[in-house]
Amino acid sequence: MNFPKYHGIIPPMVTPLRDRDALDVAGLERLIEHILAGGVHGLFILGTTGEGPSLSYRLRKELIERTCRQVNRRVPVLVGITDTAFQESLNVARWSADAGANALVVAPPYYLPEGQPELQEYLDHLVPELPLPLFLYNMPALTKVAMEPETVRRAMDEPRIIGLKDSSCSMIYLHRILALLPHRPDWPVLVGPEEMLADSVLAGAHGGVNGGANLFPKLYVKLFETARAGDLARVRELHALVMRVSEGLYRIGRHSSAIIKGIKGALALSGVCDDFMAEPFQRFRDPERARVRQILDELNPILNDL
Repeated sequence: MNFPKYHGIIPPMVTPLRDRDALDVAGLERLIEHILAGGVHGLFILGTTGEGPSLSYRLRKELIERTCRQVNRRVPVLVGITDTAFQESLNVARWSADAGANALVVAPPYYLPEGQPELQEYLDHLVPELPLPLFLYNMPALTKVAMEPETVRRAMDEPRIIGLKDSSCSMIYLHRILALLPHRPDWPVLVGPEEMLADSVLAGAHGGVNGGANLFPKLYVKLFETARAGDLARVRELHALVMRVSEGLYRIGRHSSAIIKGIKGALALSGVCDDFMAEPFQRFRDPERARVRQILDELNPILNDL
């Protein structure tokens, strides 16, 4: 399979914070180097795992500038510009271009749900004003609106829309999108849920935007590479490890924020960055942190030998 320019593992980086409106700068620098050392193919900031919509615009701008400066074009940097305000999406897009980012990512505006014709018109208005190419982001669980296949098909006619990140958690939806690729063979389709990474790449997707790659980037890169090569026995082994990460770290808390808390908590306990959470969420307390430590102690000896 010939893979497009944007492919492989592009982690949705967490945003290291030290309080409500301040980055953990040293932690951010360590995190970027940790992720890049895993051989990833790009970096995505200000997404769901990065708590993008919960951060002030001032802080988003600082994060974009610091990340692009440190990455220094070693891999492409993608920046989330999703917002309820059209003009703010444009502002973040311009900051991204000025800082040296490579592409933008947008999900449907998430307060008042729009119909598919309205979503298409929104894209028709947004794209001509953007300074960088755009990925679509299908995240219906959080935006209340899906990027329906017909909307995606129409988006393929716009050269400056260059791919899709799908976090629908639906293999049926994914197969419907993959069936559209003959219209645009250069169009990458990336999946968010890491539990679907192996099956998705085997089905024809081009990689993953997987939260666990903040912690264990080599694991996700190797799973992508083995799935791309069709090494099914090794795929099963690595997929089982990804499921151990998911079933362990992401199910410690009782709410949807548990995934980000688990990733940030594990990074903090690994000495990478602070686990401060953007409001309205709070980091794990001591009992949960003890469980995170236990899981890391179980996983690290295995994953260090990859």
